[in-house]
Amino acid sequence: MRNIKRKTGMAAAMLGISALVLTACGAAPEATPSGSASGSAPAGASDFTGCIVSDSGGFDDRSFNQSSYEGLMAAKKDLGINVKQAESKAATDFAPNLNAMVKGGCNLTVTVGFLLSDDTKKAAAANPDKHFAIVDDNAIDAKNVKPIIYDTAQAAFLAGYLAAGMTETGKVATYGGMNIPTVSIFMDGYADGVAYYNEKKSKDVKVLGWDVAKQSGTFTGDFDNQGKGKNTTVTFANEGADVIMPVAGPVGLGTMDAVKELNASGKNVKVIWVDADGFESLASGNQFVLSSVVKEMGQSVEDVVRSDVEGKFDSTPYVGTLENGGVALAPFHDFDSKVSDELKGELDALEADIISGAVKVESPSSPKTK
Repeated sequence: MRNIKRKTGMAAAMLGISALVLTACGAAPEATPSGSASGSAPAGASDFTGCIVSDSGGFDDRSFNQSSYEGLMAAKKDLGINVKQAESKAATDFAPNLNAMVKGGCNLTVTVGFLLSDDTKKAAAANPDKHFAIVDDNAIDAKNVKPIIYDTAQAAFLAGYLAAGMTETGKVATYGGMNIPTVSIFMDGYADGVAYYNEKKSKDVKVLGWDVAKQSGTFTGDFDNQGKGKNTTVTFANEGADVIMPVAGPVGLGTMDAVKELNASGKNVKVIWVDADGFESLASGNQFVLSSVVKEMGQSVEDVVRSDVEGKFDSTPYVGTLENGGVALAPFHDFDSKVSDELKGELDALEADIISGAVKVESPSSPKTK
């Protein structure tokens, strides 16, 4: 279950990210020259330009923007395409960056995140001859837009079960950046996984920060303010939570700061990261990452680019699941020896039951295909 492959190393990703210079300017972006493709590139790949626009988290968010960017960079390496990128610093950058991609001759533009939905829809409608793909949104009904979405509740369910099995205090927690579907779906799965553990084990592990029935909980209000993430984490720890899952992009880095200080003061607080494998992507504090709820955005972005290069673009949503490997529970890394064989076996069996349908994992935010 937890044998997750990574195609792009962190160091290589950060080198690529350091070269990004376009941030919401109206001029056409500069192309990243295509490298030598590995293997046999599809016909026409050298004339194809794949582009990407981040949300305000930027391409170094150690989360979904970065993973999506790495997928485009992998397509550049593997297919030999040309690449352009635009890094947004605020929501006001979305439309200008999209327009810059269109003017820059992009064949396919990938937009990253639910928050870019409206601007992506407008750009697609104004440019019906151009192709677009949007990560984490399925609200656009257009022939030239490919949704890339994930049933992250499935993997988060496993994470909740894991958290419940590893807590020493009987309390775990989660919080989000904003109460939007791509955030609450993680929180639903996590809380439901804890509830399933309680049912199977006759336990009473509490979840702080999210009420599934009310669809309400703790949110920082943005995806930028790491101080809010740190304060929220400290509050949860003071209330007794010892496994915390932030679903807030860069705000989650504040959680890592808090957890480092909390553990230094004698507490034993662990983190479940989201989107990417936090043990691999975080610059520091990864020794406190129990596991991560991973969306394989890099692979799915590369797959969508490849399909377009091969002339097979369509608007049918790509939906990542446990079954197709689009979502997963990451390895336990430094915690591997601390997760019992019994709990590992239960997680393996639970994953199989979710895939077979024996265990139903549902969220109001679960992907609805067209």
